[in-house]
Amino acid sequence: MKQTPLSTYVLSLKNLKNKKERTLYLAAVVSILAFILFGSAILATSLTTGMESMNKRLGADILVVPAGYGAKTMAVLLRGEPNYFYFDKSVADEVARIDGVAAASPQFFLSSLSEGCCDYQVQLIGFDSATDFAVQPWIAESSKGQIGDGDIVIGSAINARANNTVQLLGHEFPVAARLSPSATGFDTSVFMNMNTMRFTIELMHKKGYRLLTDSESPDIISSVLVRLEPKANVDLAAFNIQKALPGVEVVVADRIVGGIAETLTKLVSSILFFALFFWLLAAVILQAVFSGIMNERKKEFAVLRILGASRKKLISLVLSESLFLSVAGGIAGTALAAIVVFPFSAYIGQRLNLPYLFPHAATLLGVLFASLALSFIIGPLAVFRSALKISKAETWYTMREGE
Repeated sequence: MKQTPLSTYVLSLKNLKNKKERTLYLAAVVSILAFILFGSAILATSLTTGMESMNKRLGADILVVPAGYGAKTMAVLLRGEPNYFYFDKSVADEVARIDGVAAASPQFFLSSLSEGCCDYQVQLIGFDSATDFAVQPWIAESSKGQIGDGDIVIGSAINARANNTVQLLGHEFPVAARLSPSATGFDTSVFMNMNTMRFTIELMHKKGYRLLTDSESPDIISSVLVRLEPKANVDLAAFNIQKALPGVEVVVADRIVGGIAETLTKLVSSILFFALFFWLLAAVILQAVFSGIMNERKKEFAVLRILGASRKKLISLVLSESLFLSVAGGIAGTALAAIVVFPFSAYIGQRLNLPYLFPHAATLLGVLFASLALSFIIGPLAVFRSALKISKAETWYTMREGE
């Protein structure tokens, strides 16, 4: 009968197998640690990625909206809450003439219906193809073709039909592109050029619905996106716009992002602090547990020394056992965290009410490897001191203890 040589690794596995209850307990501690480490790291990086994406996708330095509608505009941009408000199109031309303004582009907001005529109740956003500097560069990332009249562009959270259309007001609009995730309300919005928006309004009229405006003139818009010249002072430009157009509200994009960024930074710092605290706590717990275990196994190690095992061999044996425990617990905890975090990412983002967006694959892999590495090393680090101490114990005195 062929016998397996008792190498350090084989002996470590046999020791762990013979003490199943102890092995499961220690692996469970590491598993909980790995769950918290990986879950916390994914949460922190997703919030950071969402913040960066939101900052990029707002696409303007200043937003000009009707007076009193700043908060509703933020609800549209950040949470995708369907809304509509209007002022005269001439506002865009007047804004473009303000000192420091490099470009001004109007947008038109319209809320779709939640009845049988529409696949979704979403925010419809019309943009001016001739002056737009925010939406079309984003569209170009997903589609190389032109967005023509009658076409729509959908946010990442909207699904088209099998024939690549979305039904709005009983009409099937062909989907020309689907935007990449942005962690903003744009993910649940539908974009179209102004000609398509006018066609959509005509469909509303045919269905018997009216806009909330007296004249329903084609010369109305909902907001003006403003891009400033590189050296322009944003506060001065905002002041000049407000002074020239008393009936509008000026929203500075940096202040929106800055307020959310401050909240998010505090949250991410708290998450990372909690993860680090638990890692240290787990290390202390494991060190205490391993210390007790090593004390119980003193005679076992003394016998191994009598049989010819070197001090280095004993240290390797103990470290191998702790490494196997850490690897098993780390993989199990990380896998469980992935099962919880990944499928429920949309729900997590919704509950946090903050920009939440999974990072790119390379970042995810980096987070995975870092979390696993911290989980794998905690066992050997926690047991190293005890292993060193037990290897230095005198064999004769150890064997005579208790007599």
